[in-house]
Amino acid sequence: MNKNRSIAICIVFLLLSLLVSASVAQEDYLSAKDALKYVGQKKTVCGDVVSVTYAMRSRGQPTFLNLDEPYPNQVFTVVIWGSDRVKFKNPPEVFFKGKRICITGIIDTIHSVENHKS
Repeated sequence: MNKNRSIAICIVFLLLSLLVSASVAQEDYLSAKDALKYVGQKKTVCGDVVSVTYAMRSRGQPTFLNLDEPYPNQVFTVVIWGSDRVKFKNPPEVFFKGKRICITGIIDTIHSVENHKS
């Protein structure tokens, strides 16, 4: 087998491996609306950040990222506690608004609303 053919086969195999990996990885992601089925489990939830609130005067200074529907009809809410804000280069309420995100963590409920707890 010549060198060019070997390289072409390796590239095709690599691309197929990436496609298979991507499709397997996709199955591990949950939509925001499906997250409630997995309370107490560590999962990856993906959705569009459509509204955000930084409650700096509230206990724990939480930042709320509401996925897929704005507050008060949010489908899933990601909570970033004030003590974790230093981990972000830009304020989360500015940086994430309007973006599609995927977040991994233990799914929890607060007041019967789906939530993510780091």
